[in-house]
Amino acid sequence: MVELKEFSEAPLVFPGESPRDVRMSLDGKFPAISDLAAAARRRIPHFVWEYLDSGTGTEATVRRNRAKLDEILFDPAILSGEFEFDLSTEFLGRKYPLPFGIAPVGMSGLMWPDAERILARLGAKTGIPYSLSTVAAQTPETVGPHCGPDAWFQLYPPRDADIRVDLLKRFKDSGFKTLVLTADVPIASRRERQQRGGMSTPPKLTPRILAQIAMRPAWAFGTLKFGLPKLRTIEKYTGNQGALSSTKHIGYLIRTSPDWDYLKWLRDHWDGPMMVKGVLVPEEAARLKKEGVDAVWISNHAGRQFDGSPASIEVLPGVRDAVGPDYPLVFDGGIAGGLDILRALALGANFVMLGRAFHYAVAALGEANVDHVVHILEEDLKSNLGQMGLANFDGLRDHLRT
Repeated sequence: MVELKEFSEAPLVFPGESPRDVRMSLDGKFPAISDLAAAARRRIPHFVWEYLDSGTGTEATVRRNRAKLDEILFDPAILSGEFEFDLSTEFLGRKYPLPFGIAPVGMSGLMWPDAERILARLGAKTGIPYSLSTVAAQTPETVGPHCGPDAWFQLYPPRDADIRVDLLKRFKDSGFKTLVLTADVPIASRRERQQRGGMSTPPKLTPRILAQIAMRPAWAFGTLKFGLPKLRTIEKYTGNQGALSSTKHIGYLIRTSPDWDYLKWLRDHWDGPMMVKGVLVPEEAARLKKEGVDAVWISNHAGRQFDGSPASIEVLPGVRDAVGPDYPLVFDGGIAGGLDILRALALGANFVMLGRAFHYAVAALGEANVDHVVHILEEDLKSNLGQMGLANFDGLRDHLRT
């Protein structure tokens, strides 16, 4: 009998295929992140796709992220001999086999049923960090047991101090080691394309939405098994509010816009590594360093918050100059492959996070083959490093074309 969570319109691989044959088959069908995105779009309802793939405003920042990354070029090298690649990196006192991880995505379980636990297991299997959002569709208690030894969690800041204390305790008790404060969502953004798609939280089953779901049986059967996605972590504090706009969901009923005193409170109440996500101004990054924040996460929220912001990659060199050469920096913003990861590392990032790419993968391939996205990124890193005559990330900056 076919398990509902594995239901799909057609098999991606066939029984009896060797691991090598499976990899070759997946490489033939999905050689790039863009292929995973195209497959995901075919397997999830339209309103879900619009939530995952959209930005805000005219999506100028989404395009700017891509355009500015493409402007960064490297000088290739010849006659470099054979390579034995080492893609490992150290970040916040831990050694990772790869320089990237799984970024938090709100309502992750909407993209694919049980996506949070699938991606947590992927992180544990591959040794890369997985980040759970406060507004994910699963709770820290249900996801924590599936995470690796260094899981991160993204905090959307509650206004009430008692809720803050309780949330921090829940994440800590569930095994999450690193706190990521999201600071670039002072108020809800418009996300017009997402609203036109008919998204609400939880999804309101109108005839329009039901028609979209009926056209995507894999997603529909999985959702029948795991239930409609809700913001389960914060339901404890809000109760059942019914379906609300996806841009002003129940998370906003408890959320505040934090200030520097709020940051100090968090630093005093969390005894593990702490980052602040959504930083684009060098002076603010320098102040965060002085305030005892362990790392700064450069991000424009993938173009989903402010359509007038610069591309994340544009500000990265200035932030690096402001915080000095040794302070840990995380980067996201438009990453579409290994070459983009190298661009960020060359300009001063220590670690790179991807959100959409991993959700494209889980929607396109399900749990059985979701690790293919890690394979794509790893092989792309090797391919582009080899073109520069490098076996690791040392000397990467020297190849920047200025």
